[in-house]
Amino acid sequence: MSDLQLNGKRVIVTGAAGGLGRAFCESLAAAGAKVVAADIDEAGAAQTAKDICANGDTCISGGVDVASGESCDALIAQVVNAFGGVDVLVNNAALYGTLNRAPFEQLEDAEWDRVLSVNVKGVWNMTRVASNALKASGSGSIINIASATVYSGSPEWMHYVASKGAVIAMTRVMAKELGGDNVRANVIAPGITLTEASMTLMDDAKTYGASRAALKRNGEVDDICGGVLYLASDLSKYTSGQTLVIDGGKQFI
Repeated sequence: MSDLQLNGKRVIVTGAAGGLGRAFCESLAAAGAKVVAADIDEAGAAQTAKDICANGDTCISGGVDVASGESCDALIAQVVNAFGGVDVLVNNAALYGTLNRAPFEQLEDAEWDRVLSVNVKGVWNMTRVASNALKASGSGSIINIASATVYSGSPEWMHYVASKGAVIAMTRVMAKELGGDNVRANVIAPGITLTEASMTLMDDAKTYGASRAALKRNGEVDDICGGVLYLASDLSKYTSGQTLVIDGGKQFI
């Protein structure tokens, strides 16, 4: 494969009702993938799929609560029935824009547990139930979405930072355990990207990234989509266990 055309690869994207997840679905489908837009917000996922199909690309939707193993099982069964298998899994679903920010000693137990249930257990759930289908594909790719905040240690956000640090650590284990079946696992760690969720969560989202990055501009969703396309394609067929930080160079200033 000499380019990023995905030529019928069967791809699941969780957290696909909006934001980065929806953008991932759009870019993957435009590159020729058969996409499953999955989200606990079933109506939002269905709208993502409808809009993609309106452009002549292939996308179906599915409801999933990634914190529930049974729900993940049902989604994988739906995808295998519809497309015959799974080639790529994008674990994007996470709690982010609705989180309360506070000093770590003031975070509530219930919110801490809720964040780790979705952001960490959800990645484990989806990957374990999809693993057999990914192995059967002969060249599976797992793309876990973490965050560059793991490296900056953003204050008043310990539950989120901890969850994304866990995703990076889990990915390294996935890479080792699944590599023998030619399944690779990698992480994309975006910096602040101008999504609706980021702008809701951070009053200074439009200036924060641009003022600190080597590339003096804000991160856009297309910037992150490029990394997903690379890791979904055969161009990354010898890349596994890696973390691709896409933040305009902020972590190296």
